[in-house]
Amino acid sequence: MEAISFSGSDGKVLSFKELFEHFYPRVISQLSYLVDDWQVTEDLAQETFIKLYQLPPSQLTNPGGWLAKVAQNLAYNYLRGQKKRWQRELNSQLKNVYPLVSLEEFVDRKQQVEEVRAVLDLLSERDRTCLILKFSGYSYSEIARAVNVDKNSLGTVLARAQRKFKKIYLQQKGSEGDVL
Repeated sequence: MEAISFSGSDGKVLSFKELFEHFYPRVISQLSYLVDDWQVTEDLAQETFIKLYQLPPSQLTNPGGWLAKVAQNLAYNYLRGQKKRWQRELNSQLKNVYPLVSLEEFVDRKQQVEEVRAVLDLLSERDRTCLILKFSGYSYSEIARAVNVDKNSLGTVLARAQRKFKKIYLQQKGSEGDVL
């Protein structure tokens, strides 16, 4: 495979295979926060790397940030296209689920996922991206580059994003329980 030009902080040029092996687990982790289907998560991760392989940016100085942004955009496009399909599947599954305890667990889990996604949608793109990347295993320097924030102030940005998330979540839940 051809080497994709990536001039890291040490000036090393990495091949596509090396980029894939390094960033694939992080992309999978990030996508799993956005998409609640493992097969779709894997498909979107593969599509992310196909985009890198077929049309790499002319200057790939921040491959983690670039991959994170592409993965996020692919996930959001998928989610927008699947919203009605999910509702039909949920209705179908609810009719076929037995016994009642399993149904309650299924509904509770689905509701929790929807609540978290709804709160994430209410945050600014920067805050949402910071939280998703943080919980996907990206380093502070990678997150800082992806959202164009100074690395030294990223801790403050993340703390504020978490407080905003918690405040909105609790307002929507109408409780004072602990989140994050």
